[in-house]
Amino acid sequence: MGNEAKAKLFVISAPSGCGKGTLLNELSKRFDYYYSISCTTRKPREGEVDKVHYFFITDDEFKALADSEGFLEYADFSDHSYGTPRKPVEENLSEGRDVLLEIEPNGAFQVKKKRPDAVMLFILPPSVASIERRLRRRALESGETEEQIQARLKTVVPDIERAYDYDYVMVNGDLDKAVEDLVKIYRLAKEGGAGLEEFSAANMKETIDEVLENA
Repeated sequence: MGNEAKAKLFVISAPSGCGKGTLLNELSKRFDYYYSISCTTRKPREGEVDKVHYFFITDDEFKALADSEGFLEYADFSDHSYGTPRKPVEENLSEGRDVLLEIEPNGAFQVKKKRPDAVMLFILPPSVASIERRLRRRALESGETEEQIQARLKTVVPDIERAYDYDYVMVNGDLDKAVEDLVKIYRLAKEGGAGLEEFSAANMKETIDEVLENA
C-alpha cells in the first residue's frame, strides 16, 4: 500500500465560539497534516499574513478559479467570497500527507460531494449558552460589536442541526477529554474507522438532540 492510499482528508466543522481552534492546535502537536488555507476576496485584517492566514486574492482571480473548478467549495459571506483551493489539497494527499479542512457545514457538504472519501467530523458545544459566553468573552479582546455577536449566534443552531449528517460527532466540554477524543477519532479514522462507533452521528443523536432542545 503506497502513501497515497493512507493519506486522509479530514473535514471539521463546529459552531463559531465552540473552541475548535484550541483543539486543533493540540491536534497539530501530535500529527503532521496540511492545514488547508482558504482564499478570500476580503482585505487582510491587522496582523494577517498572505499565504499564512488566507490567500488574499481579487474578485476576478476568485471568479477565474471558481469557473475552472479550482475550488473544492466556496461561498459568499458579508459581501466577500471564501473558498478552499483544490490544488494544494490534492497535491498534499497525493504526496501521502493528510489534509485538514476547518469549514462551515455548507462548505463541508460541497467537499463531501467532490471527495466522498473525506472524513467528516462535527464538534458540538456542551450547550448553546456556552457558545454565547465564549463569544462575549472573545469580543472583549477582539472588539466585536453586539451586532457581530448576534450574527454569529444566528448560525449556531442551523449549524448544529447539520451534525446528524456527519460521520462522527464529539463534544468539546472538558478540554482534556475533548483533546483525547479528537486524537482518537483522527488516529482510528486514518486506520479505517474501526473502534469509533461511540462517535458515529447515529450514536450521538441523543446528545445532538439535547443540545438543540436546550438552545
